[in-house]
Amino acid sequence: MLFIPPPPPFALPGEGAVTLGRSSSCELRLHDVDTARRHAEILCDAAGCRIRDLASTNGTFVNGERVEECGLEPGDRIQVGANTLTFCRVESAAPSGEGAFSTGDDKTVFTERPVAGEAFRGDLAEIPPFAVLQILEMGRKTGVLKIEADTDPGSLWLRRGDPIHVETKGQLGFDAALRLVCAKRGRFTFEPAEEPPETTIEASVTELLMEAARQLDEGRL
Repeated sequence: MLFIPPPPPFALPGEGAVTLGRSSSCELRLHDVDTARRHAEILCDAAGCRIRDLASTNGTFVNGERVEECGLEPGDRIQVGANTLTFCRVESAAPSGEGAFSTGDDKTVFTERPVAGEAFRGDLAEIPPFAVLQILEMGRKTGVLKIEADTDPGSLWLRRGDPIHVETKGQLGFDAALRLVCAKRGRFTFEPAEEPPETTIEASVTELLMEAARQLDEGRL
């Protein structure tokens, strides 16, 4: 999947190609002027996914390096024009089963294959917090997302996909949520069905991600 918050994630095919660009013929349209009409394509098969630049003027970058074509690994940041896309790998799961996340398009995904009775966990380097939140929002999940980050570890409670309460060691509410969203290294755990101890935030995941992006651009986070 490709994550380009605040819009919803884009599901890549198991087999086939997806073109990125400004043209209406592209499967994934990116509207900024620095993006070519047909800028790049992502090709997926049983071996994995790779990205190929389509002779664009401004180039395609993966983790800050300009590429003509290269394979993609979970957590890779792709720069296409003014857009930053994060590539994450999620596995298909049966529609039933504890911990599955519905994307709302008859697909069910989760981050790591569960062991009965255990919570779901993942690596923030492969699936960043904003991607986890978008999956939980789409699945309208209730529970607590625990971020074990190198800086400002904390917990974020959701009810039916909406943030309800957030706390870190030094902050509560919206400001604490912004810090968690921007965590880059560490682990996450989502535990279903745990109710929040209080309400300290009234904002959607989209609103939270938009504000985090704004503050990052301004160098405040």
